[in-house]
Amino acid sequence: MPIAHNLGFPPLGAARELKRATEGYWSGKVSRAGLLKTGAQLRAAHWRLQLDAGLEVIPSNDFSYYDRVLDTCAMVGAVPARYEWSGGPVDLDTYFAMARGAQAAGRDVTAMEMTKWFDTNYHYIVPEFEPGQTFRLSSTKALDELQEAKALGFDTKPVLIGPVTFLLLGKARKGGFNRLDLLDALLPVYAEVLSRLGAAGARWVQVDEPCLALTRSPEGRDAYVRAYQLIAERVPGVRILLTTYFAGLDDTLPTVRELPVAGLHVDLVRAPGQLEPLLNVFPKGRVLSLGVIDGRNIWKADLAAALALLERARDRIGGEDLWVAPSCSLLHVPLDLDAESRLDAELKGWLAFAKQKLEEVVTLARALGEGRQAVSVAARLEANARALAARRASRRIHDPAVKRRAAGVTEQDMRRGATHEARRKKQIALPLFPTTTIGSFPQTAEVRAARRKLHDGKLTPQEYDAFIADQITRTLRIQAELGLDVLVHGEFERNDMVEYFGEQLEGFAFTEHGWVQSYGTRYVKPPIIYGDVSRPRPMTVRWSTFAQSKTAKPVKGMLTGPVTVLQWSFVRDDQPRSETAKQLALAIRDEVLDLEKAGIRVIQIDEPALREGLPLRRAEWADYLEWAVNAFRLATGGVQDATQIHTHMC
Repeated sequence: MPIAHNLGFPPLGAARELKRATEGYWSGKVSRAGLLKTGAQLRAAHWRLQLDAGLEVIPSNDFSYYDRVLDTCAMVGAVPARYEWSGGPVDLDTYFAMARGAQAAGRDVTAMEMTKWFDTNYHYIVPEFEPGQTFRLSSTKALDELQEAKALGFDTKPVLIGPVTFLLLGKARKGGFNRLDLLDALLPVYAEVLSRLGAAGARWVQVDEPCLALTRSPEGRDAYVRAYQLIAERVPGVRILLTTYFAGLDDTLPTVRELPVAGLHVDLVRAPGQLEPLLNVFPKGRVLSLGVIDGRNIWKADLAAALALLERARDRIGGEDLWVAPSCSLLHVPLDLDAESRLDAELKGWLAFAKQKLEEVVTLARALGEGRQAVSVAARLEANARALAARRASRRIHDPAVKRRAAGVTEQDMRRGATHEARRKKQIALPLFPTTTIGSFPQTAEVRAARRKLHDGKLTPQEYDAFIADQITRTLRIQAELGLDVLVHGEFERNDMVEYFGEQLEGFAFTEHGWVQSYGTRYVKPPIIYGDVSRPRPMTVRWSTFAQSKTAKPVKGMLTGPVTVLQWSFVRDDQPRSETAKQLALAIRDEVLDLEKAGIRVIQIDEPALREGLPLRRAEWADYLEWAVNAFRLATGGVQDATQIHTHMC
């Protein structure tokens, strides 16, 4: 029978318990024992939830107090010298200092760098490596959580970040040094960890190697071969599920086929085309885990389409060695749709959060093993088909006027009317090196408190507006006194650079509890773009014109660009992302033109996420950059020569 399993579960907790406990520990309000107790309670609750959902194999060591890559640094003793680590077990304070820095007793130690986890909106702590670096087992977290689960009656599959991916995700502290040169020093620690896990009763260990699908160099592929041959020799009794995601194996498939592992997981959501080549060469007797439920978006899966892929695999390799899973860890989606009491029933019927995605995995595994007409799955498959059909037909999704306008966009719409030199002569005269700021000023405790009071009804809209006006006026005065040439209004009225706009656009929805981890204890609630996007009314003109009325100096209009809105939202999956970006660009274009009509002569469109959207494979960059750049050009191409367009990218 096919096995239903999971790769990873969100750690936060239904009431954001982990965030509160961790931040409480940092502030001294929660003890170490209190933090560890909260972690244990959350792990137990999440293991129970997954088992109750019907999963047959559930993960452990997917929980983290901050970041799993940081956990791996602690596991192998990759602690930079500036943290003055003693060389024993990595304690909580050292662990958090690596993530956040530390300021105590006259010391000021910087944190390790943080960067995006592949092309997701999650950030990981970047390991630091030096020539000749040594490693040692310095954290038994994986073993401890396996034993913790066993004591509670849960038989789990420990999850590790693989040794090659760990090295490739890091950075070399000195030039002329290849991180993979450290592999031979690192592997004995992994072998020791795996040996201990096996001795403690782990039947399977999931080893995540997402870099494998992106490795092109012979040297990189050789590193995987060396790593898993050594592990197989030293720990022959441990069955490893080698796990890839975010990309297809493609031309790395010959390498993967020869690796001495007991199982392989692939992401069929991102790369369904890899299934047939994989089935053609997949060795008999090896487990194949197929990720057919999207672990990165919040839409209900097309269970019929996913089941067709699974049936094709079953018919080729049999059902005994087939596992069903999400495409990747469910870290990237909110916990439970059932908590969303304010979402309307129609929209809610189209969605699936982590808990619901587990139910989809179980439904598919049972349908594969028992048949589509089995009592345990037939009703679920029918309900899923009805929900998908209702979504496709919903008038909320489709706006004919928006579609016609997007279809009518021409190259001319994306061009300014004159050359840069000609436009510059008509624009505001500024010094050779004009001064300005990026845009937003700090959202102080006072600003946040005023917003809460408005939300709670303790401030009237008129009182809140007066408060915002005062903040803007004060900020303009500070900038003028400093001698800046182009001013900003500070964006005090905005709760978030994406949410603020999404709340005023058609085609967007927002959750109440849809928290997703960005990094550490920083959680965000991404907007949901569910339908065609349009702008029913001006969004920023009021406060921009108010600010401009308070000074003779130019004040920039401030907008978030279409690609950044796209990247930081859960995006509809029923049309290309490029089409949604075009619709967003047209909505922003309307706002740009209204700002221009209102007398705003400098307009900044922020695109900090432009580079984040780059596909993982360089061969796909050109297509992405074409439509992403065109979206920016479309948003800005309608202004007069006298209007300056600025941007901010990071």
